[in-house]
Amino acid sequence: MNEQYPTAICVADNYLEDRGWTELIDPRWAPQLLEEFRRSGLGWTDEEIIEVVNEVLFGEAEWNSTDRIEMSDDMWPTRQEQINTSITYNGFSEHTLQLIDNYINDILNGRTNLDRFNQQEHAGLCLADSPLIGAYTVCGYARTSFEPGRFSLKSKTGSPANWEIDAKQEEAVEQWARAKGIWFSNPEKVFTSVYGPMIAKGAEAKVYYKAGDTSVIKERTSIYSTLDKALEAIVLHNALFPETQMTTIGFTRDSDGLFRIILTQPYIDCQRLATKVEIDEMVGSKGFHDNGDGNGVNYISERLHLEDMHPANVFIDPQSGKPICIDCIVKFIKK
Repeated sequence: MNEQYPTAICVADNYLEDRGWTELIDPRWAPQLLEEFRRSGLGWTDEEIIEVVNEVLFGEAEWNSTDRIEMSDDMWPTRQEQINTSITYNGFSEHTLQLIDNYINDILNGRTNLDRFNQQEHAGLCLADSPLIGAYTVCGYARTSFEPGRFSLKSKTGSPANWEIDAKQEEAVEQWARAKGIWFSNPEKVFTSVYGPMIAKGAEAKVYYKAGDTSVIKERTSIYSTLDKALEAIVLHNALFPETQMTTIGFTRDSDGLFRIILTQPYIDCQRLATKVEIDEMVGSKGFHDNGDGNGVNYISERLHLEDMHPANVFIDPQSGKPICIDCIVKFIKK
């Protein structure tokens, strides 16, 4: 038994007494108490938590108690919930970083999946690599931090604005990236000296390239409503266009204070820019059709929006002679 077990009993007793629950509790109150222990950040296992709950509710902690609490599947915390709790109470401690790393490794090794993505998109997630998966997990914490706990008696009074979610996500990811050593300070100087001069600069990305290299480095800023949507866009790009996969290597803020995702991407020679007909055929083979907005560069499928598919973002590859997408805007359709 955890050495903090007697203290846990006192914590549980006080928690219940403060809420006026001085008599034996209906077992249906157990989820609130379980959640309180999980959120304590003291490192108790779920088995120890259950034992404490049974001790408090029924006066004994024997596993053969006929009245003891049984953990149903929906009572167990998800991996994301465990990480959220650790960040809340421990910050980005070694324990929290290890929880996140274990989760990343299980995703990359196929031991667990993210429900958000289908199989093809999950392959795109893995192509994006560990920094993106970690950042996406931390963004999940930041988003849920605005909401009451899963077992909370409080009701949600209102939804935060996207800018509030985005600011919280950027702050949390920066803290995590610094703790992991993948936060780049003074990025322009580093990239210019290591990866070569800046060869392009647009609204969404700064691109650095050294002649002869097989890849470019990009500082990609978010034109999406929140940071997690910007990370999803990279995943979805990889799922649709794996030949120009984006692999994250870190994060930074530029001289203007804009949060940027740092990634590598294969260097593609451009024989010429693709025509509208060639782009239509390429995206049509992937299940997209023109969305009818009259711009001619935006498409839609049953699941995704695909936008900004103008010729400057779609080259003809001199080796294959086929169109190849360098960059685009891609996001889930809101249900």
